[in-house]
Amino acid sequence: MNKYRTHNCNELSISNNGEEIILSGWINKKRDHGNLLFIDLRDNYGITQCIIDKSNESFKSLEKIQLESVIKVNGKVIKRSNETINSDLQTGEIEVNINSFEVLGSCKELPMPVFSDQEYAEEIRLKYRFLDLRRKKIHDNIILRSKVISFIRNEMFKLGFLEFQTPILTSSSPEGARDFLVPSRLNPGKFYALPQAPQQFKQLIMVSGFDKYFQIAPCFRDEDARADRSPGEFYQLDLEMSFVEQEDVFRVVEQLIVNVFKEFSSKKLMHRSFPRISYEESMLKYGSDKPDLRNPLVISDLTEIFSRKDVTFEIFKKLVKSGSKVRCIVTKNTKDKPRSFFDNIDKWAKEQGASGLAYFTIEKDDNVTAKGPVGKFFSEESLKEIMKITGADIGDSVFFACGKINEVEKITALARDRIARDLDLIDENIFAFCWIVDYPMFEKNEITNKIEFSHNPFSMPQGDIKDIDFDNPLKIKAYQYDIVCNGIELSSGAIRNHVPELMYKLFSIAGYQKKHVDEKFSGMINALSYGAPPHGGIAPGIDRIVMLLANEKNIREVTMFPMNQNAQDLMMNAPSNVSENQLKELGLAIKLKK
Repeated sequence: MNKYRTHNCNELSISNNGEEIILSGWINKKRDHGNLLFIDLRDNYGITQCIIDKSNESFKSLEKIQLESVIKVNGKVIKRSNETINSDLQTGEIEVNINSFEVLGSCKELPMPVFSDQEYAEEIRLKYRFLDLRRKKIHDNIILRSKVISFIRNEMFKLGFLEFQTPILTSSSPEGARDFLVPSRLNPGKFYALPQAPQQFKQLIMVSGFDKYFQIAPCFRDEDARADRSPGEFYQLDLEMSFVEQEDVFRVVEQLIVNVFKEFSSKKLMHRSFPRISYEESMLKYGSDKPDLRNPLVISDLTEIFSRKDVTFEIFKKLVKSGSKVRCIVTKNTKDKPRSFFDNIDKWAKEQGASGLAYFTIEKDDNVTAKGPVGKFFSEESLKEIMKITGADIGDSVFFACGKINEVEKITALARDRIARDLDLIDENIFAFCWIVDYPMFEKNEITNKIEFSHNPFSMPQGDIKDIDFDNPLKIKAYQYDIVCNGIELSSGAIRNHVPELMYKLFSIAGYQKKHVDEKFSGMINALSYGAPPHGGIAPGIDRIVMLLANEKNIREVTMFPMNQNAQDLMMNAPSNVSENQLKELGLAIKLKK
């Protein structure tokens, strides 16, 4: 028999009434009723209420013990009276009458409470993460994460995938985010890089003749923190498949995602087959390539309206003549909203750095008119044209933004979300997945005016290779795709470019010479020249999937040992200084910026 426990703290029930048992765990709560001391004993599995009478010789010493101390209790299971049954506990029909106890691990004064899930300062939570992880909500989140990963792994095996591990020490890549560099002791002056993703390796696995690969892969990127992105490291379900087209990847991933979200959440799925939305359509209708489809508001383009003579809104007309775009959002049946509703949205837009949002409400007496600060600038015919373009009706309101395309997309995307939340239009009990497809292969850098890869340089361009118009690279679409849920990007993927000559051509458009490609991607380009199959894949983010399932807003709530916003581990004091001997061994010296 285990000397520390006969049962876990979630196991005892009426069937154990009268049994002598041993429990071990943390003191979650104490309630002193004078002659009777109640102790809630907690372990990983649950809580059992224990009691000790004042007549017991252990009463006074147990009374003094600090919360979160680890103890072992020997006692007898007793059935609770009907009026004292606690239906919130698995063990709520019984309690344990303590005969004796032993302190296994004493606890100092706590820097933060453990028995409640109240909000607490992030700095304290991260410094004492081992205490934070004892709290029920975050403890449950981490258990959920483990279960989700195990479920995903089993589903991947069912789908015929094999699990392989790719190297952690690899070469630096010129694409993507900043690398974490690791100096090589055996190769002085040279560096490894921690992988931003196993991108090249998983393609090499396909070239090696394996058909379906996956791993729960750690990835490392020297990026700033966000609510949905950890600084430093994260995990993704990395997968790759040979002899596939885009729809083959979609079919596998949709089946997996639907099964995962049905297994671990009671929320509804808006779509069982995820909509395919082109990048161009998404930027027009939602102002973003990460649309929240729970939001019914749609953005429309009204640029052409401002070339009409019967529209006299001169500020917008002048901007349109200089190349600006006009986008609008229609809110249904908001004619009775107070003026403050509209003014607050306009004020909010200015706080976001925009010039504001013009607006009016469509009305009708004898004629169609527009009520609002800019309504007088629109004729009846122009209003009818706006109604035709946007699907607006009498009683609806129209919010306008005007500016450069990237500026107007940004503010309308933010406004779409803000207005929907103000009007309570978003159903929080739904998961709305979609695919964003048809990404442009290249984009123009607004600062340097140079052509750059817009997404993934290893992607296959769309269309017959012989017919691709390389002289107009901004028109080339790629077999690249993102999967998005509730406005959060879960993953990017692509059908890969497996033709070396085509890869050289595409990289040359982005300014890379052949020798540069050979130098930076030698392993990849060499392997592709030895008979590579068509292949493609994707890598959904584990952290973001669990964040959605746990209904959390910040990824740190589902990460066991996260860093803070400055990429610091406050618990382990990382990053830290290293000794001169360590630097000398690596042939390095520290030269701090002034």
